[in-house]
Amino acid sequence: QVQLVESGGGLVQAGGSRRLSCVASGRTFSGYIIGWFRQPPGKEREFVAVISWNGGSTTYADSVKGRFTISRDNPKNTVSLEMNSLKPEDTAVYYCASRTSVIVSTMPAQYNYWGQGTQVTVSA
Repeated sequence: QVQLVESGGGLVQAGGSRRLSCVASGRTFSGYIIGWFRQPPGKEREFVAVISWNGGSTTYADSVKGRFTISRDNPKNTVSLEMNSLKPEDTAVYYCASRTSVIVSTMPAQYNYWGQGTQVTVSA
């Protein structure tokens, strides 16, 4: 069992930045792939970014590539999502999730544990 808690959401103006954090507890954190997903209002949950267990591999959705950066600090059981040049269309509830596999995935259904989410609102 892994418990995930996101933080860092809030209201930000377009063009601004925000840093989200995901802190894990429970089983060994370093063995898990961690992904960030988001759910915009009225839409389905979508992939944002994912990082391999050792941080050596990252994958981003095309919509955030070049603007968002995912990183992890295994000794601190933390994965961060640095979001820059934010746009109103980035408004969503952001979730971190863990996957008990060494294979990176962008599909929400392949993640085992989820946090409660944190709201990010980008004003125009």
